[in-house]
Formats: sequence, structure tokens, C-alpha cells
Amino acid sequence: MSGGALGMGSSWWFLLAAGVVELGFTTALRLSNHYTDLFWIVVLSVCAIVSLLLLNQASKGIPLGTAYAVWTAMGALGTVIIGIGFFKEPVTAGRLFFLTTLIASVAGLKFVSAA
Repeated sequence: MSGGALGMGSSWWFLLAAGVVELGFTTALRLSNHYTDLFWIVVLSVCAIVSLLLLNQASKGIPLGTAYAVWTAMGALGTVIIGIGFFKEPVTAGRLFFLTTLIASVAGLKFVSAA
């Protein structure tokens, strides 16, 4: 356990929560209509702050580079899925291929960071 009193398991839970809240940020970003809708601007601001606070907590038990890479990947992957599912963004073979490699990379980071 490096850098704090949190165990490795709880750090991964903080990181998962940070990634989920990050999806609130990116979705609100889309819904803010280029920063013209005050409600969604407030939602995205709150989500961004909470996500960063959770990422900070996670980095107490996970190396920062790994935590940041996983957090970024969760945000990217989730945002693409939300984009496809709710905003009718395109589904192409290339996007699906690189999403698959992203998932594999995140799984690999978790595996090597668990040691």
C-alpha cells in the first residue's frame, strides 16, 4: 500500500466511482449545448470536481500513472458507449476494434498493478 492508508481494493473502488462520475461530466458536456445551458454547466462542473476528488483518493493506493490511465480509459470508453447509445454516434469496425484494444489495455494495467 503506497502513499496512504487505503487498501488496494478500496482504491480500485474509488477509481471505478471516479470513472462513473466522469461519464456524468462528459454527458453533461454534450448536453450543455456548447456551454449555453446553465443547468448542464453546473452538472458538468460538479461531476468534474467529484471525479477528480475520487481520482485523488484512488491514487493513494494505486500508482498515479496507472490510476490516471484507467480513469481516462473508463471515461473514453463510457463516453463512446453513451454517444452510440444515446446520441446516435456512428458504430464502425474501426471504433469497435480500438474500443476492444482499450478494454484489453485497461485490464492489463489492472493486472500488472495488482502485484
